[in-house]
Amino acid sequence: MPSPPESGETGLRILYERSDPDLASVFVARLPDGARVEMVESVQPPFHWTQKWVNIVSVSRGCPVRCPFCDAGRERYAGPVSAQEMLAQIDFLVRRRFPDGAVPVPKWKIQFARMGDPAFNRDVTRVIEAVPERFHAPGFHPSISTIAPASCGAFFEDLLRIKRRMGFGERFQLQFSLHTTREAVRRQLIPARTWTFAEMGEYGRAWFEPGDRKITLNFALSRGVPFEPAELLPHFPPERFLLKVTPVNPTVSSAENGLESAFDPQRPESAGWIVDACRAAGYECILSIGELAENEIGSNCGMYLGCAGEES
Repeated sequence: MPSPPESGETGLRILYERSDPDLASVFVARLPDGARVEMVESVQPPFHWTQKWVNIVSVSRGCPVRCPFCDAGRERYAGPVSAQEMLAQIDFLVRRRFPDGAVPVPKWKIQFARMGDPAFNRDVTRVIEAVPERFHAPGFHPSISTIAPASCGAFFEDLLRIKRRMGFGERFQLQFSLHTTREAVRRQLIPARTWTFAEMGEYGRAWFEPGDRKITLNFALSRGVPFEPAELLPHFPPERFLLKVTPVNPTVSSAENGLESAFDPQRPESAGWIVDACRAAGYECILSIGELAENEIGSNCGMYLGCAGEES
């Protein structure tokens, strides 16, 4: 097993940390060129970290898309993070808990989405291939959450090839971020050229095989944004897709753009109409609220880069 990278090899320097060891930790790191990225580890109660452990790593320096509810685009975009720099983030998170690099957790999910969309970085697929070689981790679950940029067909071809060759099955989580059931409104929420619903559905048909977990359609649902799950049926059949709905987190960007959550995360029953609409259309629905204390830690979708300031 390869030894952990030395700080001189990767240049990953931790500037800032805010942690609750029983819930989540967020870290700001400086890369060799001076750019800053974030990493997160999350425990996700009621599971103990020995049962389910989530790592979220940055795939780019900032983000070029600048969605109105996400703070990642507030940091100047300076291109993708290299495979070595992504592996350095993972190494840092792993060695804090597992110094020998063996991760005995039944479900170790690495989500490639803290800063940046993974589809813009073809090195993400190289890292997915490298993780099983670098760590003894039979519970490794890769997770790709993407807006499906229209210019990134080569990435999705690579991803499908690796998924099939490595035989992840239900251990691979693919998520498309929609945020509304209307394509015209989606173009306002995601200011980038993306695949159409039809194109995402076609890719889903190629992706999904017996034994796979369903492909997730993500909705960080804002008040007043159209949400009619039945409209998705022509492109996203419920036997291959499920819907996951989350509140709009209290980020700087969402506040500035006047975006409020479509339901009160402190009152899950206020989302009853959402769950009912999903089920009426035949979809499995995951209402993913998480621990509200993570908003204080900063491990949700807000960015902590500003807190790092110019520390050295």
